Order: sequence, then structure tokens, then C-alpha cells
Amino acid sequence: MTTDKDREAILRDVLDRWKAGVDAHEPEEIAALFTEDAIFQGLRPYGVGRPAIAAYYDSQPPGLTAAYRVLETRAPADDVVLGYLAVDFSFTDRPAIHVTLGVLLKRTEEGWLISHYQVSTAGG
Repeated sequence: MTTDKDREAILRDVLDRWKAGVDAHEPEEIAALFTEDAIFQGLRPYGVGRPAIAAYYDSQPPGLTAAYRVLETRAPADDVVLGYLAVDFSFTDRPAIHVTLGVLLKRTEEGWLISHYQVSTAGG
């Protein structure tokens, strides 16, 4: 059973790499943090799988950066971590977007990967 501290450490490990990929505009690196069959809901219609995730991040404008804050974590099952976060996406040419993000991480043979990602502007 994971503790709050363990869950947050797992979440931060994956999301720090996600943030680095977003900040450096590295869509393939970001997509590699997701399971092959991940469900991904950004601010456009959803996609499934790494190719859809890479395409989404490839379409983001240069200079986009992400800053996140962990709000809640849960462990709904063994080898699964749920995270609920506040995220600010900043741009070089327009105001930042404030969102909430729900992610479900799954322990795989490749390590902890995101299997579900859903952004919402509600409550952000």
C-alpha cells in the first residue's frame, strides 16, 4: 500500500519529465510517458495512444511551458496512482491558461506511465 508521500513522489517523477518535455517541445518524449493505449483528453477532442499524444503536443506553439501543483493523490488499486493537479500553461504571445488535470498512472514493465489524462478548464 502506498502512502500519500509515496504517491506524490511517483506522480512528481512522471510529471516532472512531462513538464520538461512540454517546456522543450519534445512531443515524442512526452508520448513515451504514456501507455501504448492511453486515453488522452487535452483541450481538443480526445485521442488514444502515443501517436495521437505526440501529434497533440507537436501542434502546441513554441514557447509553451507548464507549471503544476499536486492537489490530491489516491491509490484506487495496486500499481495505480490517481493524481489531481492544478496546471498553468504559459505562452509567449497570450495569457496563460489555468486548468485542472486528472491523471491515472499505471505501473508497467517500462515503469510508471500515464494511462489516462484529462484536462478541464472548470475549476482551474
